[in-house]
Amino acid sequence: MKYANKHLIVAAMLAALGLAAQAQTPPSGPGAGPGPQMMGRGEHGRMDPARMHERMQERMAKRMGMLKQKLQITPAQEGAWNTYVAALKPTQFNRPERGEFEKLTTPERIDRMRAMRAQHIAEMDKRADATKTFYAALSPEQKKVFDTESSRFGHRGGRGGHHGRHHMG
Repeated sequence: MKYANKHLIVAAMLAALGLAAQAQTPPSGPGAGPGPQMMGRGEHGRMDPARMHERMQERMAKRMGMLKQKLQITPAQEGAWNTYVAALKPTQFNRPERGEFEKLTTPERIDRMRAMRAQHIAEMDKRADATKTFYAALSPEQKKVFDTESSRFGHRGGRGGHHGRHHMG
């Protein structure tokens, strides 16, 4: 037991020394702004929703460009491709501010959450329908590529849930 307590004390001391050293580190120059991890973040360190939306659009455009190249979209398929990509554009949902949400009663919050859920489901359905329509326009070889690419999409980097949804049907 004493051995375990010593390790805890040593770990706590090392952590305290690390925090003290970090607190004494001067900024990297006169008028140094926020570090890279704070770029695009607004007040209280939260990511600015407009900046998040912009970055999501940039990532999606890059992924769609790579997918189009891998699929080798023909001129005859260009219209179906453009319709598909337009349907997948990220939607910026109007989320209530935290303070505004806290002012609502519990039944009002439930109703607001249900409305947001319905909006998200409608967007997912729209994307799923667009994906099926586009998929029908592909050749058998392109369908194999699409199947492989879309199955990888939501699983990169171990991310699931919110980070991989909506974009590939």
